[in-house]
Amino acid sequence: MIRGIVSTRGLPVIVLRVAGSHWPATVDTGFNGDLELPLELLGRVQTRLVSRLRFQLAGGHYVEEDGYALDFPFDGETIPVEATFAPVREILVGTRLL
Repeated sequence: MIRGIVSTRGLPVIVLRVAGSHWPATVDTGFNGDLELPLELLGRVQTRLVSRLRFQLAGGHYVEEDGYALDFPFDGETIPVEATFAPVREILVGTRLL
């Protein structure tokens, strides 16, 4: 079972072990994808480019990003997910992963 905290900003935060390191991860209920990972992890996890994804952000505008398939460790299992990579310092966990 994954356990977490509610941050001082009011966000649900968990810690995930990825590529041999622990990463803070925010559970983002406004994100309906699987994962957004830090760019730093792009060369450290085995990925396969699968698509160009289009997302509508809360402000109403759209962004496009490359989508990668990977096997991701989550809650004691390794599961197939689709992820994007961004210049961020923490992982975003979307509702599709949950």
